[in-house]
Amino acid sequence: MDRMATRRIERTQESRRLLVAAAAELFAEKGYRQTSFIDIAERAGISRGSIPWHFGNKLGLLEAVVDDRLQTVLTGLTPPAGEHPGDPLDQVMEFIRLPAARLFITLLAEAVEVDSPIREHYARLHTALRQAVRARIPAQALPAGTTPEAFTVLLVGAVIGVHAQWRVAPEAVDLDAVGTAIRALLPAGPGRA
Repeated sequence: MDRMATRRIERTQESRRLLVAAAAELFAEKGYRQTSFIDIAERAGISRGSIPWHFGNKLGLLEAVVDDRLQTVLTGLTPPAGEHPGDPLDQVMEFIRLPAARLFITLLAEAVEVDSPIREHYARLHTALRQAVRARIPAQALPAGTTPEAFTVLLVGAVIGVHAQWRVAPEAVDLDAVGTAIRALLPAGPGRA
């Protein structure tokens, strides 16, 4: 591949990355519906015509944003090959603190509407989160009569609820104390007594 083609590919990838980053920030600040192509293009410093070229439409851009942020979460929950996994609850509680995590709470408010254009994408996000969490909880560690699926829904729901409360009133929610409380409720598994 010649240098011109390589530079073109690099510019395309950088444009796409800038658009995803700008859209993630704006969707978190204003919501999906209130964010326009013009807003995103101005924040990214890129022509608004680049958005449909890269993503097809605004929903395609949202999907890229959700996929990007989901990958960030899942990467944080999955240790590199050969390394001992860290405490997933610690990782999740740290993720909540990241400014980019605000996106998930902002989008949740829109996703619960029946006719929401982002409902399906958000459902996919929750499915992936539940799968990642479920993979880290040994079935034998669950309380009697509790299914792994039900426990996973409960745990993911608790974290989402804590995240929403902290975003609304950070002075009233001590994330460290909540993390300790959730940990006390978790079933004993390998490495836990």
